[in-house]
Amino acid sequence: MKVHHFALIFALLANAAANLLIKAGMRRLALDGAPLATILRQMATNVPVLAGIALFALNVGAYAYALNRIPLSQAYPVMTSTGFLIIVSASVFFFGETVDIYQISGLLLIVGGVILIASRMS
Repeated sequence: MKVHHFALIFALLANAAANLLIKAGMRRLALDGAPLATILRQMATNVPVLAGIALFALNVGAYAYALNRIPLSQAYPVMTSTGFLIIVSASVFFFGETVDIYQISGLLLIVGGVILIASRMS
């Protein structure tokens, strides 16, 4: 495996982790009816939210590096689809979210598509 493949894997893991951290951080905040300034202040002092934002920045850097060598038509589907699989799985495990048979069927189709696309990556 080449360095740009590791960069793509890091980017998708950082992206997924960022989403999970932001979700976890936002669950702790009471935002209903709060003024925008209060919401922004709470977000700016929330460690999981800030960590998520930092991981998004790292994601962009790693993804940009990967795109230097991997065609966008291959990198983007792998990035988004694999990230989607990670997010759904982690959401069930960490946040107690549920998935139904339609979502599971869709996930299986996505796995097949990722395998087909990734098999053509150079």
